[in-house]
Amino acid sequence: MGLYQANPGAGTEGADLRTYLEAHNGMKGLEILEPSDVQHAAQLFRRDGFVVIANALTSEQTDFLAKGCAEVIEGILALDEDRAGNRGSHRYSFGGSSLTRSQLHRPEWQMLLDVPVVDQVVSEIFGSQDYVLRAASGDFCLPGAVEYQPLHSDIRDWRSSTSTPFSAFFDPEGELTIRDLPCPYVCVNFLPQDVTRLNGPTRQIPGTQKSRVRIPSLADEPEWMRLSTVCPAPAGAIMVRDVRAWHGGTPNVSDAIRSIPNLEFYAPWFREPMVPGIDYADYQKLSARAQQMARFCVADSGQKLVTGPTLRAL
Repeated sequence: MGLYQANPGAGTEGADLRTYLEAHNGMKGLEILEPSDVQHAAQLFRRDGFVVIANALTSEQTDFLAKGCAEVIEGILALDEDRAGNRGSHRYSFGGSSLTRSQLHRPEWQMLLDVPVVDQVVSEIFGSQDYVLRAASGDFCLPGAVEYQPLHSDIRDWRSSTSTPFSAFFDPEGELTIRDLPCPYVCVNFLPQDVTRLNGPTRQIPGTQKSRVRIPSLADEPEWMRLSTVCPAPAGAIMVRDVRAWHGGTPNVSDAIRSIPNLEFYAPWFREPMVPGIDYADYQKLSARAQQMARFCVADSGQKLVTGPTLRAL
């Protein structure tokens, strides 16, 4: 079986791609756990760099999150008639499309801080409850997102602040990289809709969270990696990811938007620069546990937090 010859940048719309993905897309042997499987979830996370857990959200929470995502998406798309996206054509970051780089000001994302299995699994991964929220973000892709996003990692070793403010780890002896450490940074994606073979499932390359091998380009990526997608997965599930693991977006050849809002957490011993995502008044309304998590994401009591959609967050 040969790889469907989608030419990134040339467009791959049509029945051929849809038929190919319907027949071949999806990670073989994908294991989907239940909220009671906390220790097993942490084991799979450490082995593969990700784990999927069904029934993390109730049906009411799933509907509430889906409606919130739809409202945010509507505001973002009003700024982008050509659907150029900010993560590639027809592809967007919820955080990169917010003036605060976060959606924590939204009640739908605030709700996610109190999902029990999230706290249980992230605490098990870090070996402590004293982890902290980095941001509330995620991404979405529209029908028509027909190109593959290059494989990438969401964290890097230290770079000069003139290059990026969001890097931290540095070994002056040059022996260790961030991939030699225990997991420093976890992303939890929430599924407000089913993720299928056709609606842009995330592809994850298992076991790459500690790899020092160069991430392959789209031209060099083998077929099995393009098809190594986390699907099918049901609405209400979560995908817990070590952000060092290689991952990327895939074509959405369905007729609906695929959203995966998230919460991002730093280990108790790890920090990078953070920016406020929730004003002080709303922070005071959070549960005590949520306040503990979000304590570095709150604006000062006298600070006015300006929220709203943008295509290029500063």
